[in-house]
Amino acid sequence: MQPLDGIRVLDFTTLLPGPLATLMLAEAGAHVTKIEKPGGEDMRHYPPFVGGVSAPFALLNRGKTSVEIDLKAADAIETLRPMIEQADILVEQFRPGVMARLGLGYEALKAINPRLIYCSISGYGQTGPRAGEAGHDLNYVGNTGLLALSHGDTDAPTVPPALVADIGGGSFPALANILLALIARQRTGEGCCLDIAMADAAFTFAVFAQAELAATGKVPVSGQGLLTGGSPRYRLYPAADGRLIAVASLEQKFWITLCDVLDIPQELRDDRIDPQATARAIAGAIREKTSEEWRPLLAKADCCATVVLGLEEAMQDPHFRARGLFDHIIEPGGLPAAAVPIAPGFRKTTA
Repeated sequence: MQPLDGIRVLDFTTLLPGPLATLMLAEAGAHVTKIEKPGGEDMRHYPPFVGGVSAPFALLNRGKTSVEIDLKAADAIETLRPMIEQADILVEQFRPGVMARLGLGYEALKAINPRLIYCSISGYGQTGPRAGEAGHDLNYVGNTGLLALSHGDTDAPTVPPALVADIGGGSFPALANILLALIARQRTGEGCCLDIAMADAAFTFAVFAQAELAATGKVPVSGQGLLTGGSPRYRLYPAADGRLIAVASLEQKFWITLCDVLDIPQELRDDRIDPQATARAIAGAIREKTSEEWRPLLAKADCCATVVLGLEEAMQDPHFRARGLFDHIIEPGGLPAAAVPIAPGFRKTTA
């Protein structure tokens, strides 16, 4: 038996944050019914396509039952009523107020099903001056100070490679709070309303910068924080072939080992004296060999310095293969299922 066997979820979400949250619920055993507008939700039309189906949609919505309903139709609520009565969880991702205008707000549905756990995911939350503002991940990390910590050269700024606010601020907090609400319901017998704001949790990812601000009154500028490039011990350095080496030798024992492997002069090993001089020495040493030459040397040293892998290379890595992360194949097109952080003993797609 899986942890969420018998739990029924109504999923009114689209695109990424909500669908990923309900995918994780489905992986843990919940029965998820995805409510889509006539013609299907927008993600169905996102390329690339495999066998005529959007690959992103297939990865995010496997294992769910889809039902198309025009929520603006006069009989929409009556059509949904049997599902609402049986549901344990409802997840929606409209702008604040939209569900209420459709007659599907929390108070209305609580009257139908007092045990319902109603989770709303939005950019800035259900309250506050920004509540109705449009946005995407880049706006949320930009408006919370996170992007300012590391955006690269202002003449050629770097867009973050991960959707931190969508996933870390939306999907994961939604899952965590839904599970907390299920535990609370076991005690009280009553459901609740959860207000998940993607921008709120973006602040959580800046905890070290917030600590520095609180302690010194200053926030590190872009690329100058301990974990954003300001330290020689935590940077990306190019090898002779142009591939990057990820150096994260923060602890002294790892740092000393790295300096030994790179033959860094003793006078530069105390990186507090002249961090930039030390960084230049590290960069110069790493540039003397190719990534393939460094790979076995760094692996043997075990000092938190590794070759940066491309996605395809990483998915073929023997370690991740041994853990079965990509063993489960879904249709159409034989796509590997998206890896989700549900423990193997709890999820459907075990290796």
